[in-house]
Amino acid sequence: MPLVTRVTDLIGNTPLFELASTATGTRLLLKLEQFNPTGAAKIRMAREMVLDAERRGLLNDRGHIIESTSGNTGLGLAVVAAERGYRFTAVVDHHACKDKLRAMHAMGAELVYVADSDDDALATSAREDLAEAMAAARPDAYFTEQHNNDANALGYYAVAEELLADLDRVDILLSAVGTGGSLFGTARRLRELGRPARVIGVEPVGSIAFGGPGGPYWQSGTGTPPGATVGTAVDYSLLDEGLKVSDVAAFATARAVARRTGLLIGGSAGGSVHAALTRLEEFPAASTVVTIVCDGGEKYLDTIFDDDWMSDRDLLDQATELEVLALLDRYAPAHRDLVGAR
Repeated sequence: MPLVTRVTDLIGNTPLFELASTATGTRLLLKLEQFNPTGAAKIRMAREMVLDAERRGLLNDRGHIIESTSGNTGLGLAVVAAERGYRFTAVVDHHACKDKLRAMHAMGAELVYVADSDDDALATSAREDLAEAMAAARPDAYFTEQHNNDANALGYYAVAEELLADLDRVDILLSAVGTGGSLFGTARRLRELGRPARVIGVEPVGSIAFGGPGGPYWQSGTGTPPGATVGTAVDYSLLDEGLKVSDVAAFATARAVARRTGLLIGGSAGGSVHAALTRLEEFPAASTVVTIVCDGGEKYLDTIFDDDWMSDRDLLDQATELEVLALLDRYAPAHRDLVGAR
């Protein structure tokens, strides 16, 4: 590792983890974005949005960045703002992971809540409306507006380049869709490089990006809740298939992966991994399937890895966890020693 002078110099070149493989040679590989600073993929697009604003003259010296965030984008912007001398205000709700909020505050971010402390409902639309209004009222402020910022997807072009540096090809790119930047930015760059992949998006049951009735859900930082608008970063022209995964299945998968492999992944990644594991036999033989793990599970020890929190919300399902454990054992790569794992 070379000597660096900025935290953002540590972004990228995240590892690949082989989680599963079939008898026909299909592999499920996880791009572990929790090895970025802040433990999440979104610092890639946070940096790109700020650099883009600077290039276009939208941020001046000592300017003020404002964003609506459920946590990981805010963490990335807090780092970039601290490095580059900007003030940063994060408009948040109590649905967000508390550790993400604490970390943003520790890095100097101002937190503005849109709901009372006893209201832990997801409030994406209210957050975005308030962030936009705050930025409009301040002449030195810039609303990065991650859902409708072209620089969002550009921030993930490097993911495609890293994948092609490590792999002969990516046949299927299957990942969660929140803003859409990570999946569609990576997919677009793969296509530009002449190496297109089949693109499968995953959202929570209750999200509206792929149609169907909307409703509440607990998966953090992903999906488009009812009342919110699907952002421009969601590029339907690149989408081959859209899937929905329930909170129960997503969280059971994250918990099962931790138990079987020792790898902690977040809830939205759990949804993607569940979709991949249950479809693995359907993919053509010798396929390389990649899922972008947008953040790690360490931020969710008080939620999806806490039995009481899960039980209080009727999300704990041992049967589903056992089903996922069985899939992980069935598809365990040959080189992984499972002696004593059961």
